[in-house]
Amino acid sequence: MSHSYRDDQSLNPAVAAHNDDQPSFTQVLQARLSRRNVLAGGAAWMAKASLPLSAASLASLSACATNQGNTLHRSANAAGPRMSFKGVAVSTSDSVQVPEGYTASVLLSWGDAIGHRDGSPVFRDDASNSAADQMLQAGMHHDGLHFFALPRDSRSSSQGLLAINHEYTDDGLLHSDGYAGWSAEKVRKSQAAHGVSVVEVRRDSDQWTVVRPSPLARRITALTPITLSGPAAGSQGMQTAADPSGREVLGTLNNCANGYTAWGSYLTCEENWDTYFANSGSLSADHLRNGITKAGRGYRWHEFDQRFDAGLHPNEPNRFGWVVEIDPYDPQSKPVKRTALGRFSHEGAFSVVGPDGRITVYMGDDRQFEYIYKFVSRDAWNAKEPTAKGNASLLDHGTLYVARFDADGSGQWLPLVFGNGPLTAAAGFADQADVLIRTRAAADALKATPMDRPEWIAVHPHTREVYCTLTNNSRRGAAPMAGVDQANPRARNSFGHIIRWREQGNDPASTRFAWDIFVLAGDPQHPDANKRGNIRGDAFGSPDGLWFDDSGLLWIQTDVSTSVLNQGDYARLGNNQMLAADVRSGEIRRFLTGPKGCEITGVIMTPDQRNLFINIQHPGETSSERNDPAKPKAVSSWPQGESGGRPRSSTVVIRRKDGGVIGS
Repeated sequence: MSHSYRDDQSLNPAVAAHNDDQPSFTQVLQARLSRRNVLAGGAAWMAKASLPLSAASLASLSACATNQGNTLHRSANAAGPRMSFKGVAVSTSDSVQVPEGYTASVLLSWGDAIGHRDGSPVFRDDASNSAADQMLQAGMHHDGLHFFALPRDSRSSSQGLLAINHEYTDDGLLHSDGYAGWSAEKVRKSQAAHGVSVVEVRRDSDQWTVVRPSPLARRITALTPITLSGPAAGSQGMQTAADPSGREVLGTLNNCANGYTAWGSYLTCEENWDTYFANSGSLSADHLRNGITKAGRGYRWHEFDQRFDAGLHPNEPNRFGWVVEIDPYDPQSKPVKRTALGRFSHEGAFSVVGPDGRITVYMGDDRQFEYIYKFVSRDAWNAKEPTAKGNASLLDHGTLYVARFDADGSGQWLPLVFGNGPLTAAAGFADQADVLIRTRAAADALKATPMDRPEWIAVHPHTREVYCTLTNNSRRGAAPMAGVDQANPRARNSFGHIIRWREQGNDPASTRFAWDIFVLAGDPQHPDANKRGNIRGDAFGSPDGLWFDDSGLLWIQTDVSTSVLNQGDYARLGNNQMLAADVRSGEIRRFLTGPKGCEITGVIMTPDQRNLFINIQHPGETSSERNDPAKPKAVSSWPQGESGGRPRSSTVVIRRKDGGVIGS
C-alpha cells in the first residue's frame, strides 16, 4: 500500500481530460451546503446526508475543524464507544508509542519460523536464509490480518490463528547483497516472501506467543497452486500454455488488505499485481489500462520466471488482481481466486450479511482516479453449516457493482453485467468473463465516479453505515486530469479524506445510497487553507487502514509515503500512526505512532476486545522503497534496536496493563 508509483499519472482514460470549468473547492462545499434533500421521495434518513459546514467556513477549511460532518450517524440509537485513553503525541522516534497504561509487544517478525511441522529455520540477521528457509518463515512486509478463534466456532480470546498478509519485498533487505548476482534462487526467495502466513497463537496470562510446532501453521506464497473459480474461470482470457484449462494459477502476490467471512474463511486481496510483470512484446490495451510497463517495476521475476513476461504470456496477468479465499482451519485446503468479485488493485474485501442472508463484499481499487465496488451474492449463506466447505461456492454467483457518487448526496450502484448498457459485444466485451477480467474498463464504460485512491472499507456494526478511506490524489485537478467534484472536493489532495454512505433501507444489497464526507484529513497549521482539513482532534494525513471494533469505535491507520514523510506538507505530522474516532461526535484521537519509515496497517481484536493486533510494515523504508544492502539500518533498526540486525516488518499485540478493553 505504499508504492510510490501510485503518484504516476493515472492510466484511467475516463479521467484523462481536464476541464477548466471544474468547480473550485469553495464552490463544491457551497453546493453541498445548499442541498437539504436527496433522492426525492426517499426516507427521512436520506434527507440528513448533507455536510453540515457553516457558510462562514467555506472560505477556509480550518474553520471546519469545529463543525464535523456527522449527520448520517446522528440517527443511530446504539450505545456508542468511549475513548478513555490519553492521546499520544506526534513522534519521529524509532519505536512504537502507545498510550499510558498500555503495552505493545512484538509477536511475529519477517523471517520468524511459522511453526510448520516440517521445520523451523532461524532467521539470520545477514539475510542469508535460503528460498527454502523463507517458505517456512513469515513473509516480508506484513499487511492485513485477522484472528480466528480456536477451537473453531468458539469465542476464545486466548488461543487462535492469525492469518497475515505479506504485501511485497524490499530486495535490498531480503538478500545479503541485494540485486547483485540476480538469480533464480533470489527470485524464488522473493516469491516465497510474498503471500500469507497462518500461525497458531496463544496467550498465557498477559503474554502472547506463536505455537511451534503447530499442525495448522501454513505458508501460501507466489508459488502455491490456487484454484480459479467463478464466471471467469476456464474462459479464454484465463488460458495459458502452462494451464490450457484456465482453472489453476500458480501463486498469489501483493497481498495487501484483507477480509473475512461469516463462515470463517480469510479473504486476501491482490493489489498492485501489475508491478511484477514486464513485457518483451507489445503492450495490449488491457496491459496499458492496468499499468504494465515494458521494463517492469523492479521485481525482475520475469528474468527467471517467464510467466511474468506478458509479451510471452499475455494472459498470465489476467490471472492476478483477484480476491483469494483461504480456509485457515484446514491447512490442506486449496486457496481459491473468486473471479466474480472482479479484477483490479484490490484493497480489502469487507463482507457483511444482509437481512435476507445474502453476502455483500465492499472493495476499493487503490489507484488515483479508480473506483469503489461491491459484490452481492445471489444466494444466502449457509448458516446451518457455517464453514468454508458449507459455503464453498457462495462467492462465485452474484452481481458486481461499481459506485457513482452524485452531486446531490445520493449515489447509485451500477451493475457490471454483460449486456447492461455499454457492456456489450458491440462495445468490445465478449461475455461476462471478459467484463470481470477487464473490470476497470467496464467501470469506465458505465461512467462510475473516479475517486482519490479508495483503500480500506469498514461497516459500522450497529448502524451499517459504510466508511471508505480515500488516501490521497496529488493529481486531482492537475491538467490533463479530472478536477474536483463533490465526493473528491480538493485539488491536489495530498492529505486524503474519509467518505461514508448509508444504503437505502439499510440493506447492503440495495442499489441506491446517500453519502457525505466524514472527515477531510490535513494539518490545521498548514499555511494553505486547502490543506488544513476539518479534523476534530488529532491531525493526520493519508488515511489507509480502517476498521470498526464491536463497540463502534472506528480505527484509522495512516500510510504517508516515505518520499514525503516528515517533510513538506507532512513536516509536522511525524511518523505514521493509528487513531481512534468516535463517529457520533467526530472526535479523533491518536492512539499509536510507529517507528521510522514504517506504515501502520492491519488491525483486529480478539472477541473480548482486550487484545489488539496490528502490523508494522516496512520499518526503515527509504524514499526509493529499496534499501541499500550495505546500509540496512540507515533509516531504522526496529524492532531489535541498534544492537540487532536489519529492520523487520512485524505483528504487534497491544494490551492494557490492567487487562481492560482496548480504547475504553
